[in-house]
Amino acid sequence: MPGTLYIVATPIGNLEDITLRALRILKEVDLVAAEDTRHSRKLLTHFGISKPLTSYFDHNKELKGDQILDRLREGQSVALITDAGTPCISDPGYQLVRDAVADGICVVPIPGACAAVTALSASGLPTDYFSFAGFLPNKQGKRRERLQALANERAVLIFYESPKRLLATLEDMLETLGEREVVVARELTKMYEEFLRGRLSGLVEEVRGREIRGEVAILVSPAQEQESDDGPGMEELLQKYLGGGEMSLKDAVKRVTQETGLQKSAVYAEALRIKG
Repeated sequence: MPGTLYIVATPIGNLEDITLRALRILKEVDLVAAEDTRHSRKLLTHFGISKPLTSYFDHNKELKGDQILDRLREGQSVALITDAGTPCISDPGYQLVRDAVADGICVVPIPGACAAVTALSASGLPTDYFSFAGFLPNKQGKRRERLQALANERAVLIFYESPKRLLATLEDMLETLGEREVVVARELTKMYEEFLRGRLSGLVEEVRGREIRGEVAILVSPAQEQESDDGPGMEELLQKYLGGGEMSLKDAVKRVTQETGLQKSAVYAEALRIKG
């Protein structure tokens, strides 16, 4: 009989957040597959667990995935863990799960900490409908394109971001999504845990004036339904302001947003279409 692949959540900061079940499974399995074996060895050592470790991350997932599947086919049990939180969320672990399921191998989740859900629970934003979007692209053009595709989502949007790109991402959100309520959660469950809350424009200014460290989650309030009006349409006004060549795209978008009351992201997208 093949072995079992366990998907084991680990703490995102505070080691007390590991579950009793996770500790038992880590003690019982034959092999632990980890994103960074050096990081994970410290975690296992802290809890007095001595098990063989193998690395499994984005750049070796093909080779190591086959090796792990071979061990599972031989009847050994394997625990998949990541550096922090729940495996397969914004990491390549889902491919190992997919291949294991296709091979008839039992996959068992061991639930625990997840930064996205942890941040959402304390955000104060609606929790009945949310969309996890993971990491945004590094380059501004691709990042804005992804944000534009999410602009009309009637759900709370959750992102992970590097502290080095936080300011640029918030600026792009303001430009493409328009003014929204936003929560920035950093260093969750750690000593310097912090929640920054407010309007996007205000947080842009706050973040610009300080150095941000630690892992970051960004939560953005849902898009609001726009009411129609009987005045000139968005396309008509944009054609008017952009056609003369006297107004920049940014100024035209601002003007049409003010005149129509439409969402800035929608006006911006239409302006790009017209200019394109």
